[in-house]
Amino acid sequence: MFDKVLVANRGEIAVRVMRACAELGVDTVAVYSDADKHGGHVRYADEAYNVGPARAADSYLDGEAVVEAARAADADAIHPGYGFLAENADFAARVEGADGITWIGPSSDAMERLGEKTHARRVMADADVPIVPGTTEPVTEPEAVREFGDEHGYPVAIKAEGGGGGRGMKVVESAEEAEEALESAKREGEAYFSNDSVYLERYLQTPRHVEVQIVADDPTGGESGDENGAQSARDASGDGGGSLDESDVVHLGERDCSLQRRHQKVIEEGPSPALSEELREKIGEAARRGVAAADYTNAGTVEFLVEEDPDRDPDEPLGPDTPFYFLEVNTRIQVEHTVTEELTGIDIVKEQLRVASGEGLSVSQDDVGLSGHAIEFRINAENAAEEFQPANEGSLETYDPPGGIGVRVDDALRQGDELVTDYDSMIAKLIVWGEDRGECLARSKRALAEYDIDGVVTIVPFHRLMLGDERFVDGTHTTKYLDEELDRKLVEDAQERWGSETIGSADGDEGEDEEVTEREFTVEVNGKRFEVELEERGAPAIPVPESGTGGGGGGQQRPPQATSDDGGDGGVDVAEGGEAIEAEMQGTILSVDVSEGEEVAAGDVVCVLEAMKMENDVVAERGGTVASVHVADGDSVDMGDVLVVLE
Repeated sequence: MFDKVLVANRGEIAVRVMRACAELGVDTVAVYSDADKHGGHVRYADEAYNVGPARAADSYLDGEAVVEAARAADADAIHPGYGFLAENADFAARVEGADGITWIGPSSDAMERLGEKTHARRVMADADVPIVPGTTEPVTEPEAVREFGDEHGYPVAIKAEGGGGGRGMKVVESAEEAEEALESAKREGEAYFSNDSVYLERYLQTPRHVEVQIVADDPTGGESGDENGAQSARDASGDGGGSLDESDVVHLGERDCSLQRRHQKVIEEGPSPALSEELREKIGEAARRGVAAADYTNAGTVEFLVEEDPDRDPDEPLGPDTPFYFLEVNTRIQVEHTVTEELTGIDIVKEQLRVASGEGLSVSQDDVGLSGHAIEFRINAENAAEEFQPANEGSLETYDPPGGIGVRVDDALRQGDELVTDYDSMIAKLIVWGEDRGECLARSKRALAEYDIDGVVTIVPFHRLMLGDERFVDGTHTTKYLDEELDRKLVEDAQERWGSETIGSADGDEGEDEEVTEREFTVEVNGKRFEVELEERGAPAIPVPESGTGGGGGGQQRPPQATSDDGGDGGVDVAEGGEAIEAEMQGTILSVDVSEGEEVAAGDVVCVLEAMKMENDVVAERGGTVASVHVADGDSVDMGDVLVVLE
C-alpha cells in the first residue's frame, strides 16, 4: 500500500478520498488554489500545497503544478477524485511517466480509448453491448446532421467528443436547426474540452439514465507508475482487449440517475425502481463485457439509457426485453458512488487504492450483494425556483447536517465558512439508506427536514418537494421530467416554504462583533502551507487589497473591471452616455463577438455566456462603439463582472 497520496481535487470528494486513505494508514496531501486556502479539504489533509490562483485553469487544471506538488511532498501516488483532471488522459500519462508516482485510476490508454465517445461506441459494439443508433466518426457538416435525421428521425442529439453532464450536447428538432446547433455544440466542445469534434445519436424520447458501477482488477498486478508493470503490459496488448477478461471485472449493481435538470443529475438512487431483476442482470453483464473489451482497470461507471414505457404501471417493472443502450463510460469515481457503497458495504475508493498499489481487489463478483435502498441528494448552493441559478456569495451562518440511522453526509465545509463560487455549486451530499425504498423515502423526508442551513440558498426545498411528487415516488420519471413536465409553481412554493435564509445585506448585522478581530494568516514556505490564527479585541480589521476579491490573485490577471456612468465601483471609467455591459449570472464565456472600435446596434450580441448548461446571448441595450473588451473565450465570470464597455 502507498505511504502518501496526493488528492488532486477539492471539497467533499477530496475529503472523501482522504478518509479512505486515513483508514488504510496512508498520509494525505491536499492541493489548493488561492480561493481555497481555507477550504475543508485543506484542513483535513496532513499536508497542503498551493498550486496557483483561483482560476481553475491556473491551479487545479495545471497538471505540471500538481505533479510538482506531489514531488515536493514526496507523495507516491495521485488520486484525481472527479472533475478537473480526473478524466484527462494526458494528465494520467504525465503521472504514469513521473518517477516514483503512481496514478490511481485506469491507464491513460484506456482513458483515451473510452474518453473519445465515437471510439468507445466502437469498442462497445464489438463487445455486443447495445449502442444508440449514431455515427462512429466525427461530423463536421450540417448536411450530415440532416441526412442522419432523415434516416433515423428527429430529434437528433449532437454531442461533443469530450463532453459530459450535458455540456457540448445540442438537440436538433428539425433540419432547419442543424447548422446553428452543430456550430453551438462544436463551440462548447472547444471551450470546455479543447476539442470541437462532435458526433450524432438518435435522441430518445422517454429515456431513463441507469449506470453500472464497476471495479476492475489489474491482471498484471503492477503499479501505473512502474514502467515495467501494468502500463507496459497494456501497451503491448494494443487497442484494448488483450489482457483483461470478465472475471477481472466486478459490477456493483446499478444506480438510477433519471432525475436531472438540463442533463445534470440532482437525485440518484439504487437499485433502480424501474428495472426487473432480469433486465438488471442483462445491463450489469453488458457493462462487464464492455469494460473487459476496453482493457479497463480500476473503478469506473458504464452509463446506459433505458427506454421507459410512459404507460407503465408503477408496480410492474420494465421487463428483460426493454431496449437499453450504451451511453458512455466515466473513467473515474462518480459523485454518486456513495449510493453503491451504502448498498454493498464496499468502499470503492479503498478498492481503487488496492488495485493501483498492486494489492488487487478485495472482492469478487460472487461477494457482491445489494441490501436495501439508497438515495443521494446533491446539496447544491442553487435556487431551484430561479432555474437552479447558483449562488454567487454567502456564508454558512448555520450549518447543522442531519444524523441518525441510515444517514450519511459527505461534505467539507463547516459552520462559518465562506462559500467559494469559483468552481461548482455543491456544498455536500446527503445519502440515505433504508431496508426498502419506502423506508428510504420516509427517512429522507426526516433527514432533509433536519438539515439546517442559513446564509446560503440551497436546493434542499426542491428535494423535499420531490419526496412528495407522484412521478418520483412512483419511479416512473424520465430524464426529461424536470425540464418538460414539472410545474414550476410547485418549485417556487417549496422554496418559499422551506428555503434557507440567505446572507444579510450591508445594513443588516454587519459590525455586530466589531470589538473582536480574527486574523488568519497563511504562511507558505517552498509552496507548503502553514496557518496561523489570532484573535484580537479592539483591533482594526485587516484591509483587503482590491485585487483579492474572491480569493483570486497571482497568475494571469483579468482586465480591470469597468465603472458605469451611474457610479459603479470598478477600475475603468465609462464615458458619459456610455454603457458597461455586465454578466447577469455566473458562467463561462463561450465566444466574444465584438472587438475594440467596432460599431454595434441595440440588440446586437456582444458575447455568448454559458451558465448551467445553457447558452445565453449577451446583447447591447443601446448602440455605440466598443471602447474595451474585458473577457476572452473560456473565461469564467461572476455576476456583475463587466464584459464589454461601449461609448
